Amino acid sequence: MGNILVVDDAAFMRMMIKDILQKGGHTVVGEAGDGSEAITKYKELHPDLVTMDITMPVMEGTEAVRQIKAAYPKAKIIMCSAMGQQGMVVQAIQAGALDFIVKPFQADRVLESVERALK
Repeated sequence: MGNILVVDDAAFMRMMIKDILQKGGHTVVGEAGDGSEAITKYKELHPDLVTMDITMPVMEGTEAVRQIKAAYPKAKIIMCSAMGQQGMVVQAIQAGALDFIVKPFQADRVLESVERALK
């Protein structure tokens, strides 16, 4: 199973996704609350996968994806977005994200996306 970095500005969202991932047999190796912190943690931890929120303070998820993918082209990133952020999801996919999951999270959808990305 994968080592995963969870990025979301809302601590309770990080906790929710962490819980889903751990129950699915994955290891959450780190957490970040904004895009800038996500880049620092990625360089430090080299996770197998990142779950990245789109809308965050300091630096948005899409920009963080661009920067991580520029430095680490093989990075695997799944975007997390609230309903109604389709335009931003498209930008994120263009920036290099593999997939996106919609909030509120459905455990089976999250695990399906993670497992597909890790293959």
